[in-house]
Amino acid sequence: MMGDLKVCSAGHNGAVLCGEDRLYSSSPPPLPASNPDPCSIGSESWASAERTTQEIVCRIQPTLATDHKRKEVIEYVQRLIKNRVKCEVFPYGSVPLKTYLLDGDIDLTALSCPSIEDAWVSDVHAVLREEEHNEAARFEVKDVHCIDAEVKLVKCIVQNVVVNISFNQLGGLCTLCFLEQVDRLVGKDHLFKRSIILIKAWCYYESRILGAHHGLLSTYALETLVLYIFHQFHSSLNAPLAVLYRFLDYFSRFDWESYCISLSGPVCKSSLPDIVAEVQENGGDDLLLSEEFLRNCAEMFSVSPKGSETNSRAFTQKHLSIIDPLKENNNLGRSVNRGNFYRIRSAFRYGARKLGWILMLPGERIANELNKFFSNTLDRHQSNCWTDIGGITKGLVPLVKDHALLEHQ
Repeated sequence: MMGDLKVCSAGHNGAVLCGEDRLYSSSPPPLPASNPDPCSIGSESWASAERTTQEIVCRIQPTLATDHKRKEVIEYVQRLIKNRVKCEVFPYGSVPLKTYLLDGDIDLTALSCPSIEDAWVSDVHAVLREEEHNEAARFEVKDVHCIDAEVKLVKCIVQNVVVNISFNQLGGLCTLCFLEQVDRLVGKDHLFKRSIILIKAWCYYESRILGAHHGLLSTYALETLVLYIFHQFHSSLNAPLAVLYRFLDYFSRFDWESYCISLSGPVCKSSLPDIVAEVQENGGDDLLLSEEFLRNCAEMFSVSPKGSETNSRAFTQKHLSIIDPLKENNNLGRSVNRGNFYRIRSAFRYGARKLGWILMLPGERIANELNKFFSNTLDRHQSNCWTDIGGITKGLVPLVKDHALLEHQ
């Protein structure tokens, strides 16, 4: 049954909690009623916690091996479709952004003339079906099927990696370019991307609140929430765990039933369809993204509506409402159903209280408790190390603009 998650935690194999030398055979002591203010946590505690978190991030972020495998799969599918269907295919989403998890899909989009899109969906599906039965194929292709939804999708598995092929999804390419710009602006050795990886891991493996196709948060919705935290608190954020705690602390207290979240600040639902942001906590001072930066990104990475669509369509309220920074009438929380809204809200609250409790522990206990906090994540990943390989978004901006022109010819 969906609903609030129980704010409790089972004991870890009856382990002794050091410090007071007390044995908790079933559960640790109750969590505090409220989250400690991030500023109240001592610098030594933060340093100890971030050292452990750095080890966790190093284990879960992309590796050279996983990068190479995904690169080979992408190039294989690109060549297959280009040679047989004569259309270009580009990656977007977490793989080119280098923020994917071990279980992450590869998202590709085929760019075609919109008037023949339906025919190309059938052609791509047919090509992959043929390859599925081709015993001489370089890679194993299986489970090919077509999803005939609002956004048509051809799905398959290549070398045990799920591949999603959409068509003319310029929005995905625009989002990729936008988030790359943000990461460069944040700097600090890709702190934005490293924080996304850590928060995605907690949301996916520990709290099970990530996955739009299951009525949960979409990846872009989550990335936008992370971006909001950077926008508001960037001057105090220097490591991924600090971002995660700010994220959980802020959104566990956010009044989702009365407000939407936007980069400009909370928007009262009663003001809709007009999107009027309230004054932000810091009064609008020391924000990461300037109005000029956001305006330029919206202009550079906007996609013209198709056919009967219109940008004047009003923002649609949902149980969890997140305004797209690139398209203000797009609710990134539209995938979340009512039951899962309560699940997500409870996960944020429990996560904030649990992590806050950990950060207030004596330094020698923090590492052990943080490893428990990410126990499912660590169980899914082997020890590894990551080297950033960039450049996949180079040239996407002119590509997006050129293709947008085709829609009006």
